[in-house]
Amino acid sequence: MKFYQRIRDLREDMDLTQKELAGKLQMHKTTYTNYEQGKHTVPLDFALMLAEFYHVSIDYIAGRTNTKQMGQYGGLSPEEMTLVRNYRKLSERNKGKVELFLEQLTRQR
Repeated sequence: MKFYQRIRDLREDMDLTQKELAGKLQMHKTTYTNYEQGKHTVPLDFALMLAEFYHVSIDYIAGRTNTKQMGQYGGLSPEEMTLVRNYRKLSERNKGKVELFLEQLTRQR
């Protein structure tokens, strides 16, 4: 399967028009249409953006696998991925503080 077929299928699975998706990705519709029709090569940064938007792996976007799950972040939303990235930047001491805080919050439900 060609990558441009994959990105079209993903868009259609979400019931989005090309115009709607281009708006969500803050790009011109013609640019997106050219990618989806295979007229232009999809740049890596845009492929990564699509993978995050659709919560799939870059290999899935490229048609190298039929497994949608994103590698180490397995289906997390962009907001959740940001939290994971930020957590990984913390010192061990601060990671402990975050873990304690989360435990307290979950007990308060």
